[in-house]
Amino acid sequence: MTTPTAMVSHLSKSFGAVRAVEDVSFEVYPGEIFGLLGPNGAGKTTSIRMMLDIFNADRGEISVLGGKMDEAKKNRIGYLPEERGLYKDLKLEPTLIFLARLKGLSEAEAKRRLPDWLKRLDLYDHRYKKVQELSKGMQQKAQVIATLLHEPELIVIDEPFAGLDPVNTRLVEDIIREQQAAGRTIVMSTHQMHQVEALCSRIALINKGRTVLYGEVDQIKHSFAGNAVTITGQGDFLNVPGVLEARQDNGDWRMSLAPGTGPQDVFKALAARDGIKIERFEIAEPSLDDIFIWTVQGRQEPNHA
Repeated sequence: MTTPTAMVSHLSKSFGAVRAVEDVSFEVYPGEIFGLLGPNGAGKTTSIRMMLDIFNADRGEISVLGGKMDEAKKNRIGYLPEERGLYKDLKLEPTLIFLARLKGLSEAEAKRRLPDWLKRLDLYDHRYKKVQELSKGMQQKAQVIATLLHEPELIVIDEPFAGLDPVNTRLVEDIIREQQAAGRTIVMSTHQMHQVEALCSRIALINKGRTVLYGEVDQIKHSFAGNAVTITGQGDFLNVPGVLEARQDNGDWRMSLAPGTGPQDVFKALAARDGIKIERFEIAEPSLDDIFIWTVQGRQEPNHA
């Protein structure tokens, strides 16, 4: 059986009276892109920081790169935090070289690797600017370089697409896929569900400090079949009883159903409304958006009704 690159088991963490993490468990396997999801305040970032030995856990077990964290292992890890951590008063190029040296890279090797990264992320012409003179998107791309320049085995990225326009989002997506193709393991925490669907094969969803969903994306979607419908038609499709969320997508209506509500219940409710014309009504494969909404707002088990 494959040994996990990272494993956390039954983690908990309190800050004073606030219980940030109650019971979080997941494993990350070599060469995968693993998605760590959850609403704001769910405990994702705290769990990541415990995994990386930035915070001490109150309870639980952690294994990274084959065992307990130590200083040598930290050089084999790349961490992109949600908050930008670059020195704003320093120029970009020396800052990135300094951070690479902290990760065990020689100055000469850092200087050799850096130009290609700066050119690829369109920062080469800005390399002598102070970090504070860069836009938010440029600072985010600089953090991507700082995370990857030392070629880490384990890459942990918290909201990697924050502040990026669609072109640079696509570029960072490509870089993440390339890192996976090179055999590296990636843990990605993000609110952008379409990015998770595009990149991740397995996920853990944390809500209120607990792991409430965990496994392969395809299997999780299958277990939630029947909890979303797609409707084409005319009329008022809002405020339908038993619907958690209704949104328009390319002219069609997509509805996430509440626990205990089946597709037939929604169809009957719409058919009873005046002025409704239904041209197409079908059970949809739930997106991760649907599942996220359903799990966080509804209950924590798929509806098999």
